[in-house]
Amino acid sequence: MNPQAKLIFTISLLLGTAITISSNHWIMAWAGLEINTLAILPLISKSHHPRAIEAATKYFLVQATASTLLLFSSMTNAWYTGQWDITQLTHPISCLILTSAIAMKLGLVPFHFWFPEVLQGAPLTTGLLLATIMKFPPITLFFLTSHSLNPTLLTCMAILSAALGGWMGLNQTQIRKILAFSSIAHLGWMTIIISFDPKLTLLNFYIYSLMTAATFLALNSIKALKLTTLMTTWTKTPSLNAMLFLTLLSLAGLPPLTGFLPKWLIIQELTKQSMAPAATVISLLSLLGLFFYLRLAYCTTITLPPHTTNHMKQWHTNKPTHITIAILTTLSTMLLPISPLIYPLS
Repeated sequence: MNPQAKLIFTISLLLGTAITISSNHWIMAWAGLEINTLAILPLISKSHHPRAIEAATKYFLVQATASTLLLFSSMTNAWYTGQWDITQLTHPISCLILTSAIAMKLGLVPFHFWFPEVLQGAPLTTGLLLATIMKFPPITLFFLTSHSLNPTLLTCMAILSAALGGWMGLNQTQIRKILAFSSIAHLGWMTIIISFDPKLTLLNFYIYSLMTAATFLALNSIKALKLTTLMTTWTKTPSLNAMLFLTLLSLAGLPPLTGFLPKWLIIQELTKQSMAPAATVISLLSLLGLFFYLRLAYCTTITLPPHTTNHMKQWHTNKPTHITIAILTTLSTMLLPISPLIYPLS
């Protein structure tokens, strides 16, 4: 892709995100989401492979539908209450339609079917954008309207997302699809707490983005797209693979790694809100995700290829990406001890 075109699309992505997260009028928020959608489409389809074109088409159709629902929800609310302010969403039908629209934008169950397919058709770097930055504006709208949404509906969607995200990731061999189902399961954790402590949802999203960025960039560096490819990378980049192993365990939420922090705080808050059964169920469902994270981690470091390949060690290079990966993997594994400092900052 032309560097100038790539620069324009990247700036448009940042602009669309900035417009949505800083707006308090529904039309501005909708415009920002549309700019985001149009900017990411060329990045998904830049390889001109039929699978990439299919992914871009699916993404466009789903996001256009979700944006239409969002606009319809805000117009219905304005019709009944005369309010276009995002925080003044009070009409129950508008709240229900908005929940559906944002669930579709994010890939929450039952609107999750498009996300694994789109991520599988996109390159790893674009997949990283889809799994992190593209989810930030809808999460912000969830944050701003959290007081108006139905907690029971959100809890049901969250538990279903955690269940299906873990269950459907079990038999996958494509790494991008595994990470897509991992994202759906993590969104379940974010959604279950948003009605009770919205700041905790944002903290969970930030930590999830950190760990996912480290994973995607490491996989992009070693050019691994399937589990079979991942098994042969240990001889090329042992240091990077060792850090990827820890990052995957952190994504699974194992203590004493960073990924345990949001799960710990969410379970604590749910227990305070007399929702111990929901906390128990979602904790047990996270064991499904733990299985495929352990499988990825096993393929990354514990197994060796049957024939040792004669590759140069690639970790000590001058690529700036490796510095970024080093910083991200360190943050993805070692933030738990300073959790008393992180939570008040959020």
